[in-house]
Amino acid sequence: MRIPRVYIDLPLSENTRFSLPEATFHYLCKVLRLKSEHPLIVFNGKGGQYNATLKQVEKRTAEVDTHGFIELHNESPIKVAIGQTLSRGERMDYAIQKAVEAGVYSIQPLFSERCEVKLNDSRIEKRVQHWQQIAISAAEQSGRGIVPKVHSPMPLEEWTSNCNEMLKLTLHHRTKKELTKLSKPSDNTVAVLIGPEGGLTENEVKLSEKQGFTSISLGPRVLRTETAPIVILTTLNVMWGDIS
Repeated sequence: MRIPRVYIDLPLSENTRFSLPEATFHYLCKVLRLKSEHPLIVFNGKGGQYNATLKQVEKRTAEVDTHGFIELHNESPIKVAIGQTLSRGERMDYAIQKAVEAGVYSIQPLFSERCEVKLNDSRIEKRVQHWQQIAISAAEQSGRGIVPKVHSPMPLEEWTSNCNEMLKLTLHHRTKKELTKLSKPSDNTVAVLIGPEGGLTENEVKLSEKQGFTSISLGPRVLRTETAPIVILTTLNVMWGDIS
């Protein structure tokens, strides 16, 4: 029997009952057509998850009973914040989805000189909601108890000047400096700047370096902007994290 794992944006505790939010009810009871007494796993992004049971399925509502709490130990010890320059259409969706699966801690969408995506305030709000839902779905699928935050887009210059991570990296295929030559940060925090489809400009690379970023290469091949998060996160977790 398949046991669905779903994110619930509510306070959760053991041995309690709550009503399913509308969208989750539709997915579980209308799309999957689950009935009362079907087992579930629920989590709220605060760490860990709960065994649960679907109860009182009616036409438009259903209840859920939580049971035992399950601690999860699958978060990477390396906390990576990615500054991902905006890209068109599904590329940004893909980058966010795969970054969450690969263990990213937070994602900051960025505007840069070569960024071709233009968003007004109303569209920004809708896009952030869309990206956050992608992060939620990826956390559901990958078994994470934490849902990484996708922040509202900001200029690249603003993000690089306010990063507090101990190790700060700029992905730049024209440099020969290798990630494997760097030392692990003592507080396990890393920020990674990733450029758009056309790459970062030389001015942006120099700007990031003035803010303490180190330009590094991930090898001799040029990566797509949506591929770079997967490669850097995997490499960092092989070197210092939880991939062996």
